[in-house]
Amino acid sequence: MRCSSFFGLCFFSVALAMAPSVSAIEISHYLFPEFKEGSILMKNGVVTKALLNYNAATEEMVFMQNDKVLALADVTLIQIDTVYIEDRKFVYRDRKILEVLCSSPYILMAHYKCRVIPPGKPAGYGGTSQTSASDSYSGWSQGGKMYELQLPDDFKVVPYTVYKLQKGSEIKNFTSMGQFGKYYKKKNNLFQDYVQQHKPDFNNQLAIAQLVAYMETNE
Repeated sequence: MRCSSFFGLCFFSVALAMAPSVSAIEISHYLFPEFKEGSILMKNGVVTKALLNYNAATEEMVFMQNDKVLALADVTLIQIDTVYIEDRKFVYRDRKILEVLCSSPYILMAHYKCRVIPPGKPAGYGGTSQTSASDSYSGWSQGGKMYELQLPDDFKVVPYTVYKLQKGSEIKNFTSMGQFGKYYKKKNNLFQDYVQQHKPDFNNQLAIAQLVAYMETNE
């Protein structure tokens, strides 16, 4: 493989967004509590290095350059084969950044997302009303604040995961444990016994990977 400086590649200059400052404190709309040194393997074999993180609010892979947060642009993403952060692997599929949890003989991937709920607006009789998710995203994205590492304390962040299971050309999406149960309905007793015994947390990617591995290798 050939290596080059991450910032030496001209197409990274068209990254989509930036924020005015960065911080190392832990926040919940980023996948990692701080930017991590990672590697990007391009389809042409070039490997680049950068401080990387994943923004679940904007669903973008981002990197830090000169104390600013930049998002990888589409022109870059379509040329990427794999992104490695620590011992974790990410790919770009159907215009989404997905973590590969297992890749043999099936492929189990995780799409990380979150709902950002702004503080309620004053309403009649001393109450408050919540703005819609679209209002929240549009207003905050325009100002670049969705790229800040810490949102105001009165904002609520609700992370969630969509799992994608690929077997051959077929890809199924799962947003709840119940959907996994329906998918394995032909092995219902096996599924129910495993869930009752291990009580896997749907938001624990390792637990879900172990559940799928068990269901795929047992009759």
